[in-house]
Amino acid sequence: MSNVLLPIDDDERHAKDQIQTVLNLPLETDELTVTVLHVFTDNPNSASITQLRSTHLIQEALEDEGIAVELDERSNDPADEILSYAEDNAVDVICLAGRKRSKTGKLLFGSVTQDVILNTNLPVLIAGTDSVE
Repeated sequence: MSNVLLPIDDDERHAKDQIQTVLNLPLETDELTVTVLHVFTDNPNSASITQLRSTHLIQEALEDEGIAVELDERSNDPADEILSYAEDNAVDVICLAGRKRSKTGKLLFGSVTQDVILNTNLPVLIAGTDSVE
C-alpha cells in the first residue's frame, strides 16, 4: 500500500491539479491511501478542513476512483507541519500544488514548497498547473 500526503490550501485550481497528479500515479487505486492535510496559519473562527471546498473536490474525485481518503488538519507553520506529519506517519510521497510564476520566480519554488523539498528525504511531487475541469 502507498500513502500519499496531499497538503492543500483553499485554492480549488490547486486541488484540481493535485487530483490529476494523484490519478496519474502508476499505482492501483485500491493500493493507495491519500491523506489530505490543511495547515491553518490563522484560524480565528475555528474553521475545519471539512469546510474547505478544495477538500470536498479532492475527497469526491479520489473516492470516486476507489482511493481511500483521510482528512487531517493542523495549525502553525505550514512547512513545519507538513514535514512533521510526514515524519510521524507512514508517508511514501508528498504531493504539493505548483504555482504559475514569473520568469524570475521560476528560479525558486514558493517558500512552503521549497522548505518541504529541502527538508525531507521523501519524494515530493509538484502538481502541474494544467487544471482538470
